[in-house]
Amino acid sequence: MDIIATLTEEFSLKATQVENTVKLIDDGNTIPFIARYRKEVTGSLDDTVLRSLFDRLSYLRSLEKRKEEVRAAIEAQGKLTDEIVAALDAAAILTEVEDIYRPYKQHRKTRASVAREKGLEPLALLLIMQEDSYEKPIPELAAEYINEEKGVNTAEEALAGACDIIAEDVSDNAESRKQIRALTQEYGTLVSRAAKEEDSVYAQYYEYSEPIKKIPDHRILAINRGEKEEFLKVSVEVPSDIILNFLFAKTVTNVKSPAAKYVSSAVVDSYDRLIKPSVEREIRSSAFDTASEGAIKLFSDNLKHLLMQAPLKGKTVLGYDPGYRTGCKLAVVDKTGRVIDTTVIYPTKPREDIEGSKRIVKSLIRKYGVDIVAIGNGTASKESEIFIANTLREVDRDVKYAMVSEAGASVYSASKLGAEEFPDFDVTQRSAVSIARRLQDPLAELVKIDPKSIGVGQYQHDMKQNRLDEALTGVVEDCVNSVGVDVNTASYSLLSYISGINTTSAKNIVKYREENGEFTSRAQLLKVPRVGAKAFEQCAGFLRVSGSDEILDNTGVHPESYGIARTLLRKFEYTTDDVKRGNLRELRAKVEKKGVASVCEELNVGEPTLLDIIGELEKPGRDVRDSLPLPVLRDDILDLADLKPGMALTGVVRNVIDFGAFVDIGVHQDGLVHISELSEKYVAHPSAVVSVGDIVNVRVKAVDVAKKRISLTMRNDRTFD
Repeated sequence: MDIIATLTEEFSLKATQVENTVKLIDDGNTIPFIARYRKEVTGSLDDTVLRSLFDRLSYLRSLEKRKEEVRAAIEAQGKLTDEIVAALDAAAILTEVEDIYRPYKQHRKTRASVAREKGLEPLALLLIMQEDSYEKPIPELAAEYINEEKGVNTAEEALAGACDIIAEDVSDNAESRKQIRALTQEYGTLVSRAAKEEDSVYAQYYEYSEPIKKIPDHRILAINRGEKEEFLKVSVEVPSDIILNFLFAKTVTNVKSPAAKYVSSAVVDSYDRLIKPSVEREIRSSAFDTASEGAIKLFSDNLKHLLMQAPLKGKTVLGYDPGYRTGCKLAVVDKTGRVIDTTVIYPTKPREDIEGSKRIVKSLIRKYGVDIVAIGNGTASKESEIFIANTLREVDRDVKYAMVSEAGASVYSASKLGAEEFPDFDVTQRSAVSIARRLQDPLAELVKIDPKSIGVGQYQHDMKQNRLDEALTGVVEDCVNSVGVDVNTASYSLLSYISGINTTSAKNIVKYREENGEFTSRAQLLKVPRVGAKAFEQCAGFLRVSGSDEILDNTGVHPESYGIARTLLRKFEYTTDDVKRGNLRELRAKVEKKGVASVCEELNVGEPTLLDIIGELEKPGRDVRDSLPLPVLRDDILDLADLKPGMALTGVVRNVIDFGAFVDIGVHQDGLVHISELSEKYVAHPSAVVSVGDIVNVRVKAVDVAKKRISLTMRNDRTFD
């Protein structure tokens, strides 16, 4: 297989793009670095395409490696033929390679292998020839193979053993299995039935069937989970005549032969006993893999939008972790994210010290100039929201509050990282700090938490965990590198996601900073242990040094392009002081007037790099998230019982799933906008309309207070009585 040609065709790219990208990957360059600083080489492929290409490259290389292993194994048996070589070359997936290898594997003991040991293979060959006539009736021919020493006592036993050999040979035919898989995929049905007589969340699947080719991914994952939890019995059913007719046409070559009925019987046995169970497992495994990849893609998309939410900069935040018996933990975090005070109040049951709690909150607001209260949306959050809303009415300054998702906060609080960061805090104090910081800078705080615990996925615990971890880590890396981090303030957990930096070198950077003071230049990173020339090349452009005398150190301009940037400034009569003062707003227009191609030629630089440099010089230290909508801040409360059909509200999308989106409208329970309610037009998937973090206008469709369910709509054609 020509891997480059295959990738070129599958991704609709130029061969040079693929060749160059593969070489960059093989040379040890990271995806963020390639996407940002090697645009001329790749043709400006973005990180999403690059990661997909990398995944496919890895699969195709694994496929080729397995083909070589199988080829060598068959050749070692002296059975390699031109036909087998051609079949291996044509195999497009690993399953097809294993089908080819199946007849040559060292089988465990089977009925067919036992029959061969008894010397019945010649009889099987005699039957499969299906001659018009034989010199004797077949039972008499079979009687010649009676051998009591080998355990063949009758002609019937001899025929049964011969048929077992035929059945296994039919099952081991690679082309047949490939066709049967295709037929099962086309005509098969996934069927689930109740495995026990008790109600459960899987009740809708107790008598359920759906064509395999139509069943949506989320349903496959739900049924698989129900089976795993022993509530469901699941099978793949396909009309057997479709498969048997195919096998008969391929195997029963002479229906007039006396052997035909024996061969036909062996074919039926082969399908029922060997092929059907195996193909069912393969079909279900393939469906699960496809569903998992779809769920991982959706999870990744949700995670990206969550991490890239706009930070709330320059605000002092009071983090509020609600609770009952142990009270509500508070943490005041200043504008830089530093914890300046912590305490605990008891406004909820059982103590309900409302007035005492009010005094403490108002005191903290006055003392530290708190701008916003960030309330976790977990246990006791509704009572806490009511308490804070009432308290803020008694404060003589403009203070808002925001409900913040607690997903994963407890994981961070109890983690080794949380203990390292705040060794003197208990887990609830750490949680209050995390809630506050999530509002200030979602990306910097959420990278401390296992992405699977952040709460924007679907059936994540049912997927292949290594694949899920790999995909989500890639999303976090892309987000962190697209934003960049300040090397003098970033935690090691944040630094570890920077291109070229691993956990060890990230800790070394923090240690160097603590021992030697703040970094004063990017070049100083080369003094950090485990940050060599290659690591520096990969990471430097993504690390900002805000206090550096070199203004370019606080931009996304890579050190390798500093010379080009300075030449560009001189050419258009600017200085680095102009960059510091933000006086380069006309630079792009001047370059365009001169001619971008002409300037590129003079500076010996590619157009994508030149335009990126201009963008960085125009806005040094910019944050790509600043253009995004800010979090929704509230100053009043809304209760589930207050909701009425038709009520118009503004909400924040908290999660996007295959069948809709969950929206936070300011009550304790998120509302569901079903996929059919997202738009008046047909919606193929909710992610085509909404993303995590979007601020959307919704109307209440229905409310079930008892079950705490809220149905919302974004359609304008809905009417309400």
